[in-house]
Amino acid sequence: MQMSVVIAALVLAVAGAVPAADLVIAENGKATATIVASAKAGPAEKAAVDELVRVITVMTGATVPVAEKAGKGPTIFVGSAALDALPALKGAMAKVAKKNPMLRADAIAMRRDGDKVYLAGNNDEAHSYAVMQLLHDWGCRWYLPTAFGECIPDRPKLVIGALDRTYASPFEIRGYWLSWNGDGTGSAEFQRHNFMSSAGVAGGGHALGQYTKDVVPPGKGPFNIALSEDATAASVASKIEEQYAQGVPSISLAIEDGNYTSDSARDKQLQAGIWDKYALQPANTDPMMALYNNVAKILRAKHPNSPTKIGGMAYANVTLPPQQVTAIEPNLVMWLAPIDIDPNHGMDDANSPPRQEYKEMMYRWSKLVGGRLAIYDYDQGQLVWRDLPNPSHMAFAQDVKHYRDAGILGVATESRGAMATTFLNLHIRGQLLWNPEANVGEMLADFYPAFYGPAAKPMAAYWSAIFNAWTQTVCTEHEYFVAPAIYTPELVAALKGHLAEALAAVEPLKGATGRNDKLYLERMTFTRLGFEVIESYMAMVEAAAAKNDYQAAVVAGERGLAARDQLTDINGTFTTYRKIGEGGSAWWPGEVQHMRDLAAMTDGTKGTLVAATPLQWSFRTDAHDTGLARGWYLEDIGTDAKAATAWQPLRTDLYMQGQGIRHADQQSYTGHYWYQTAVDLTAEQISGDVHLLFPGVFNDGWLYVNGQLVAHRGYKEPWWLNDYKFEWDLAVGPLLKPGRNVITLRGLCTHHFGGIFRRPFLYRPAAK
Repeated sequence: MQMSVVIAALVLAVAGAVPAADLVIAENGKATATIVASAKAGPAEKAAVDELVRVITVMTGATVPVAEKAGKGPTIFVGSAALDALPALKGAMAKVAKKNPMLRADAIAMRRDGDKVYLAGNNDEAHSYAVMQLLHDWGCRWYLPTAFGECIPDRPKLVIGALDRTYASPFEIRGYWLSWNGDGTGSAEFQRHNFMSSAGVAGGGHALGQYTKDVVPPGKGPFNIALSEDATAASVASKIEEQYAQGVPSISLAIEDGNYTSDSARDKQLQAGIWDKYALQPANTDPMMALYNNVAKILRAKHPNSPTKIGGMAYANVTLPPQQVTAIEPNLVMWLAPIDIDPNHGMDDANSPPRQEYKEMMYRWSKLVGGRLAIYDYDQGQLVWRDLPNPSHMAFAQDVKHYRDAGILGVATESRGAMATTFLNLHIRGQLLWNPEANVGEMLADFYPAFYGPAAKPMAAYWSAIFNAWTQTVCTEHEYFVAPAIYTPELVAALKGHLAEALAAVEPLKGATGRNDKLYLERMTFTRLGFEVIESYMAMVEAAAAKNDYQAAVVAGERGLAARDQLTDINGTFTTYRKIGEGGSAWWPGEVQHMRDLAAMTDGTKGTLVAATPLQWSFRTDAHDTGLARGWYLEDIGTDAKAATAWQPLRTDLYMQGQGIRHADQQSYTGHYWYQTAVDLTAEQISGDVHLLFPGVFNDGWLYVNGQLVAHRGYKEPWWLNDYKFEWDLAVGPLLKPGRNVITLRGLCTHHFGGIFRRPFLYRPAAK
């Protein structure tokens, strides 16, 4: 593992590797060392001492005594006791710590001199990081919250070799919070074990609305205030002035959760007609930054000695860097929250132009605010999801180096916990925020044997297959519609094989009484149930989207929900759904209900299936919107070989970008597009009230049957403004004829998801 500072020497030895200078801490169940801790230790320092004692006991069976003063024999000085015993550690840490931190710099020093070991940090929490680094070097890991994720090796003989290390993280902010009512059991301990920090600054939580109620225009709402007007700034400043004068650490003026628009002439001038393609709104960064600057300037003029920082947020249609506001007040800190930008790829990934754009935006923001920039990101990155693994460490390993190079304050992540989904993400994030040069490959190599024991090899193959699928995807979208593009039938089959091999490997452990043996079995149960969720959900999607077999989809969906329940029964941190509730068709139970409704429309209950359209339709993009003028809806490409050469086959069970429909520069396709297919029908089939149902289709659309326009389908962009069934039901009977019928769909995708993602079918509604 590389470090960002020079390490003079470090050799930590365990049984089986015994250099001459080893200092024995415990052997054969007996402690040979004493821990010295100060009676005035802070809460984090005291907790670290307790944890050091506990973990040594778990590793060796020995209980190391704790004293306030050193006696004879091997001694480990922790925290302020180490600094009292060896004051030179303070100067060593000062040399490597971040210079002129805004919040605080975290540094550690670890040193051995004869039979004395010193573990210290430059603040209370940093003392604990020094202890955690020692435990980490002994092979201890905390991969997930609670005892389930704790990996502590057995060490009959525990020793420390040569030790001289001084290190400081480049980031002041390192941590996550649990949203969506995520289960916080074990979260505080997990964060401490993974070098995360309680340091933070206001601005990461929506707050502005509470200060702008008196400047909301009549008949308007909190998103319609005149941001750049002097009166708005004066009103906001007056409401936070008392806190600012008191010198509180920071005050949040983060924008509310939505897109701001106003009728202010000054705001419009600052918007300059710039369109935010991510938020699909006028870019409002300059008006918002004008407000932040004006408030900061008012308060700084009145209270020049106040240390208070004002926290703002670059979010929604305030994400693009400002174009006209080019100087930022020194008492202003910004959070950059890229919620609308691809979370699946790193900033250097050629498959993601949006992520490359974000990189440039992030660097410009950091330069603009003079390093007073923090990142507010999301993990899991898939916003409305299905409890499937959503790994992100591959992307974050790229991004964290750019964050370091840009000099940002750090990263605070909005997480739901949901460890069956996020899995190793938060552990690896903590390690990388502590040391951006940490080697993720080495971390994973350590992980599999530590976590899975005898199942390490097949589990490495299992998780590597998942990680590779996410690494290689071209999908830049971030909701559950991407799942079939990643969890393909081929991947699911491969995972099933790896899982079977792993389960066989741990079978001999059943009935074993060893601490780690029991954990290996529990973790395989977790993984098996997680796979049942994957397999069942993907079977549900395939049955519905590809086969129009909605009853089979319901059965698979219910099976997956049952597996999810079993996961949650084991450990509440594995999921979040029980606490947040899942009402409506956006959520998995709602999707299963949608399948029930579709089954009723086709099985004779509420309707009867007439015919499924082909799974594969013909498709072409129309970036310049030329198809309407050229009459593509009049073509029958199945009988016109010349016309057919411009079209390509595309499945209707997966949205178009998920099948690789992109622009030449690798941007996900936006613009007009066309689908066409033909269905042969009998006179009996077309009799009565026949409908064509698109059970899943995105975007504005125009449907043609046999060259005749049937209807226009209005649609709100982005996709999340719609009902999440994404159905389009059209009465087409009068336009059908016996024999060949040509069905043509013209669509317009302006953002993210586009096209058909569930196979359309013809049906006859039951008589009312």
